[in-house]
Amino acid sequence: MTTTLTTGLTALTTALDAAVRDTAPGLARVDAVGHALAPHLGDPRLLTPAQCVGDPAHYRQHVLHVAGDGAFSLVALVWLPGQSTPVHDHLSWCVVGVHSGEEHETRYRLDGGRLVATGEDVAGPGTVTGLLPPGDIHRVTSTGPGTTISLHVYGVDVTRRGSSIRRRYDQPEMSAKWRR
Repeated sequence: MTTTLTTGLTALTTALDAAVRDTAPGLARVDAVGHALAPHLGDPRLLTPAQCVGDPAHYRQHVLHVAGDGAFSLVALVWLPGQSTPVHDHLSWCVVGVHSGEEHETRYRLDGGRLVATGEDVAGPGTVTGLLPPGDIHRVTSTGPGTTISLHVYGVDVTRRGSSIRRRYDQPEMSAKWRR
């Protein structure tokens, strides 16, 4: 079983490495990484059983791979129903693919010190989304009835930083009726 898991993960990290190195920074890289990630979503060979277990206190992060030079990191996030991130943005580009379950994302912008929701999406298995700072303020919530697992590819070495989060936003949210 270990060999099978390693083979699935190796195929994914090889595809991600090529996507990162063969494209220019920016939207082209985000798109290429998304295309490399998508065919691997849902593959049962990627994660060990231990990497699929949630934590009742908060979502759990499992670092699956970091490129030798820190060019990118692959992380699995495991969410129990109702768990959320804080409202945050990222240090670098990010590509997220839903491996199993369902995530609800709310996107924001700052308006005079307040957060204004600018859109939202619900993503199910196989859905891939890219984020490119600046302008990537969002919150993610697990909305499915069971465990949700999403695979995140970040353009940083998360083992050195501990996280891909650049900043958390604690500002109040402006309701729709108060928007200008």
